[in-house]
Amino acid sequence: MRTLTKLSKAPGAAPAQAPGAAPAREPDTATDLSADAARARQAQHDRIKGDGPLAREIAQAASHGHAGSARAHESAVKHVTGRAAYIDDLKAPADCLHLALALSPVAHGRLTRLDLDRVRALPGVVDAVGFDDVPGHTDIGPVFPGDPIFVEDEISYAGQVLFAVAAESHAAARDAVKAAMEAGVVEIDEQPASLDPVAAADRGEFVRPTHIQQGGDWEATLAGASRVVEGEQFVGGQEHFYLEGQACLVTPTEDEGVVVHTSNQHPSETQKLVAEVLGIPFHAVTVEVRRMGGGFGGKETQASPWACIAALVARRTGRAARLRLPRAEDMRVTGKRHPFHNRYRLAVDEHGVIQGGEITVIGDCGYSPDLSDAIVDRAMFHADNAYSLGAARVTGHRARTHTASNTAFRGFGGPQGMMVIEAAMDDIARRVGEDPLTVRKRNLYRQGRDVTHYGQTVEQLGLLHELVERLEASSDYWARREAITAFNARSPVIKRGLALTPVKFGISFTAKHLNQAGALLHVYTDGSVQINHGGTEMGQGLHTKICQVVARELSLDMEAVRITATRTDKVPNTSPTAASSGADLNGMAARDACLTLKARLFDFAAEHFYQGHALDREGMRLEDGHLVAGEGESERRIPWGELVQAAYLGRVSLSEKGFYATPLIHYDRGSGQGRPFYYYAFGAAVAEVSVDTLSGEYQVDRVDILHDVGDSLNPAIDIGQVEGGFIQGMGWLTSEELKWNEAGRLISDGPATYKIPTYGDLPPVFNVELMEGHPNSMASIYRSKAVGEPPFMLGISVWSALRDALASLADYREAPRLDTPATPERVLLAAEALRSRHSDWPPAFEEPLP
Repeated sequence: MRTLTKLSKAPGAAPAQAPGAAPAREPDTATDLSADAARARQAQHDRIKGDGPLAREIAQAASHGHAGSARAHESAVKHVTGRAAYIDDLKAPADCLHLALALSPVAHGRLTRLDLDRVRALPGVVDAVGFDDVPGHTDIGPVFPGDPIFVEDEISYAGQVLFAVAAESHAAARDAVKAAMEAGVVEIDEQPASLDPVAAADRGEFVRPTHIQQGGDWEATLAGASRVVEGEQFVGGQEHFYLEGQACLVTPTEDEGVVVHTSNQHPSETQKLVAEVLGIPFHAVTVEVRRMGGGFGGKETQASPWACIAALVARRTGRAARLRLPRAEDMRVTGKRHPFHNRYRLAVDEHGVIQGGEITVIGDCGYSPDLSDAIVDRAMFHADNAYSLGAARVTGHRARTHTASNTAFRGFGGPQGMMVIEAAMDDIARRVGEDPLTVRKRNLYRQGRDVTHYGQTVEQLGLLHELVERLEASSDYWARREAITAFNARSPVIKRGLALTPVKFGISFTAKHLNQAGALLHVYTDGSVQINHGGTEMGQGLHTKICQVVARELSLDMEAVRITATRTDKVPNTSPTAASSGADLNGMAARDACLTLKARLFDFAAEHFYQGHALDREGMRLEDGHLVAGEGESERRIPWGELVQAAYLGRVSLSEKGFYATPLIHYDRGSGQGRPFYYYAFGAAVAEVSVDTLSGEYQVDRVDILHDVGDSLNPAIDIGQVEGGFIQGMGWLTSEELKWNEAGRLISDGPATYKIPTYGDLPPVFNVELMEGHPNSMASIYRSKAVGEPPFMLGISVWSALRDALASLADYREAPRLDTPATPERVLLAAEALRSRHSDWPPAFEEPLP
């Protein structure tokens, strides 16, 4: 008989309440929850799955690296030493084929001729595949049809895939594509391209129907208004610019199957699409994702086409196939953040408080639906940001253009929607002669004005107001405002600006069925633990947080818990890692598995460790790597390893699956009303800038951020997410400009022409703090809040500060229109426009210039 190793000392954690034991004590509202949060919880009492998470000692949790402590990323050492394996680091079989893509050089036209036999005859080419070589589905649209794997007839954007070449080396495949295109194997009838989304909307060219959300009589409110403020803006798109480009490695398996290694945020969707393209059952496709070198939404739907193409070649040839996109091709063939054209007309009173009005957003969706329906919906949901719109109508159009199909990007349309109301706040402030912060605070959601235009009640209002007021005080906003105003009065060229902007971001997938997650937990006979879940790791620390949850629930040190690659054959039918929901969903699923397993172990222990009397099942708990039963002199402590080994010998299962589905959420698309979000995350940022109004160049001098994450699962990771999200949002609004030529070809297709923020763009003073003392009022994992997307919108403060600096040229009587990205060119044009209307130039200097 084989001897099983016992653990003499197992890592521990804080006490945990077992399922079936006495109900956990509700947190004391005076110390654990704000009054608003307590009221919100009471209103949902007994209706929230998982209500009343167990109390934990934070100090003890921190000592073991449990959820709630600042624990290093689980792959941190691998990242900095270069040992973290990405797709191009994976060893492939010696006979692996390498793929290259032939892309359309025109934005719109018809493919009239394609001779793949000539391509297959080129030196080094093993195979070439196009539309007619697909055995199964040829449309790989993720939600709605419209995304052909290869061009069949109509060409819809410059960069669309015409065919793929498989060769013995990557260089040979690329050379073959170049030779084939130069040899004329492709003939195209080029046609005029539609590149203007506003004109497309006027013509009724949409990828999905227009949607409207409406609350109250907005028309009567506008008609009776004493003041109407209106404006429009263009909000530019954004390239994901992940460090690891689109890449996959596919190997054929026995029978008709494939194993797909991919840099991918949605393995289950890729499994489905690969199976449909090959015409095989889903179970024949296994998709594995250990980590990504960045995603940001760009690998939610748009990582699947490359896996489908590589899988097609692998099955045709019986050889492994590797496909990776060079940066320029990656940028040309994949979609971006949606550019938006926004318009607003708002009725305001003499104090600048919005009474109602209408907002229209037009999303440039590219050539196909992709995720645009939900993205434009979220822009509509967030057109209010943190402010009550009163009686309002919000209309969202989904325009079709001949560009790559735009897709998910951190914030998923929410940032573009928030931009319209933040522009309005600045404009209203100039109209009524008040500081923009004063007007923003007057318009914040509050009691009596706490229902959104889509019918959801905003909870934790006290938190929203306290957060803004605390940041206002800690950043010395008013003292700095006075100093900046005085500086601008005596400085004719350099102008400084200051802005505080809040964020209210809804957390949940707006597609209800995606709000679910699964997990698979294994405990081995040496006491070590393995956890697998449906979320994917793209550097955001999700795997770290899940390990912390498991360690906390099982009272083990983090070193005893290991996480494995996300695989569709372990946890099936998973949702994408998106919508800031990774930790919320998968953390609860992992916790569910732990709770079920603990209950089974406790039931076993109550009988197995009988010594004259049964153990106290009701008071049983895990603590510091031990099963603890009883109190005082009657207390029994059984080491975790001994418990696990005894359970194995007693034929008790040491494996468990977990599942979680977000409760309460619903949305009626017909009426445009509902509760699409489980809760809101809040935040605020103060940005200060200096602008050279003769060149348009500027710098960000200081940033102060206070952000709400509830009870943080990992403060170190969460602060990193806030910092990174802010910088990425700042880049979107300032330097990251996408440019297409008149023929519809992307010309900003690399780091030489597309400018993401660099180290030199960091503000010299950058203060970031997490809001403490306000646990989530809803029953999220340990009362934490999502942190992936909400900080991105804090970058709006920089754009608003630029407008503030420019407004000084008009003695703060007008906020200039400043489309984004607010490049120095755009800033200069805005400054010149203001000067032409409001000032004499050049200025009269008191002393002669040298």
